[in-house]
Amino acid sequence: MSRPLVVIAVGGNSLIRDAEHMSVLDQYQASGETANHIAGIIELGYRAVITHGNGPQVGFILLRSELAKDKLHQVPLENCVADTQGAIGYQIAQTLGNELALRGVDRAVAAVVTQVEVDPDDPAFEEPSKPIGPFYSREEAAMHGSEDGWEMIEDAGRGWRRVVASPEPKSIIEEPAIAALLERGVIVVAAGGGGIPVVRLPGGSLVGRPAVIDKDATSCLLAKNLGARILLVSTSVEKVALNFGRPDQEDIDHLTVRQAQALIAANEFAGGSMLPKIESAVDFLEHGGERVIITQPQLLEAALRGETGTHIEP
Repeated sequence: MSRPLVVIAVGGNSLIRDAEHMSVLDQYQASGETANHIAGIIELGYRAVITHGNGPQVGFILLRSELAKDKLHQVPLENCVADTQGAIGYQIAQTLGNELALRGVDRAVAAVVTQVEVDPDDPAFEEPSKPIGPFYSREEAAMHGSEDGWEMIEDAGRGWRRVVASPEPKSIIEEPAIAALLERGVIVVAAGGGGIPVVRLPGGSLVGRPAVIDKDATSCLLAKNLGARILLVSTSVEKVALNFGRPDQEDIDHLTVRQAQALIAANEFAGGSMLPKIESAVDFLEHGGERVIITQPQLLEAALRGETGTHIEP
């Protein structure tokens, strides 16, 4: 318990290199490459909780469900999140365990299917905005709207997509179990895809809701509640940048909380990509965290040593 705790948030897209490498085996190999760098962090003396995204993988399940709808029942969204937690958690836990064994490091790794409580009155439920799953024609969208009650939007001329709520995480149901595993020295994979969204009924029972919780927000909440020192965010770029993708792009090495807040206010970050990471970084640091690092999976160790990545501090 004297070893510092780091929460490592692995992006779901980082497990898929490109459109030519999307199979389960491809994702397993990508998990193994990321696990290699996480193992290096464990060797540096850190305890770790690993979270992960699941956006592409949930999309795959929804597409399979759509294609098979004449033969099999469709899969509820909250079950898709649970399914991907199990599959990706298995891949990360196995590849990391294998890598640690090769290095002679005797540490257990456990994946925990994780429910995250949200507020049933969260305004996000009144204004679903998170696109998920495949594209549909206008006729198919109308059918799903009438028969399944889906909210559908037209997406930039590419077709129609289902949109769901993205509520804020309130509490992590399995947090006591995660903390107990950490106390026993176990490396934990948890809160995949932001967690399975659940609400608490008046009698105290939990029930799932069709929604998507932001992975970075849940990773931040978990890091705060567990008393982590560092939140390490793995994504598709080496560093956070201003004017991303433009000729005047400017990579950022260091930010203070105040500087990050000013950039958020100036709308410098895209809402669907870097903004939630920066917002979560600020939240984590304002609640006792020491440092947030944002970088690519293969640079995790180097970033932790201060050699690369964007470092955000109080």
